[in-house]
Amino acid sequence: MSAGLGLSDEILAALMPVVVYWVYAGMYMVLGSSCDNYRLHSKKDQDEMNLVSRGAVVKGVLFLHIIQVITALLLFVVTGGNDTGASAGQPASFIVIARQLVVAMLIMDTYHYFLHRFIFHNKFLYKYIHARHHRLVVPYTFGAIYSHPLEAFLSDTIGGSLAFVLSGMSPRTSILFFSFATIKNVDDHCGILLPGNPFHIFFRNNTAYHDLHHQLYGGKYNFSQTFFVMWDRILGTHMPYSIEKREEGGFQVRPTKDCKED
Repeated sequence: MSAGLGLSDEILAALMPVVVYWVYAGMYMVLGSSCDNYRLHSKKDQDEMNLVSRGAVVKGVLFLHIIQVITALLLFVVTGGNDTGASAGQPASFIVIARQLVVAMLIMDTYHYFLHRFIFHNKFLYKYIHARHHRLVVPYTFGAIYSHPLEAFLSDTIGGSLAFVLSGMSPRTSILFFSFATIKNVDDHCGILLPGNPFHIFFRNNTAYHDLHHQLYGGKYNFSQTFFVMWDRILGTHMPYSIEKREEGGFQVRPTKDCKED
């Protein structure tokens, strides 16, 4: 139980990723035009190229968040919270928590890569499921998890559940992990290269990397999500790129080799 808020770790673990999603996305919205010189796409491109309205995106994401909270709470009920250490009155050590976080990252990335690549290359699944997410040709923060409910279940619910259960983390540790993963996912879709952003400094898998995947010429590359790019490199779907300044302001991502359409 988290005494300060009077809420259990399980409830906080279910709610915090939703809270940080909108808070972090809101920070970019507040910055607004002050970010124009760091955008990968102009606001005009965002309005003209995207195939879904912002209102529809907000409604879709809110619906997914409701499902996310419910399934997270059910997961804790089914698993008993993975809280063996805490239940014995012995909180996990820093080393144990660090190991659990790294294991969870690797599990989530591995699952996401192979699922993401499969549903992209399967014509039926792409047309009726994954294409909804790619209606955002120019991604933005609060559209990070905008997707078909079935894809959200397969990717986020099952992927997150596997990371939680197989890493052995407690609900309290999962608050940290899923909140961080949420912030990272939102930042990967922000389309803004703010100087000094630690996600762009310490992670190869960042907003420029994922932006290339959302473009029509780069859709069959850079499937890796959310933390590392290892599977793209190992399996030949890694697309190197350069970042160039646009004459009208901001930046653009350019692939440094030809994108094959096969």
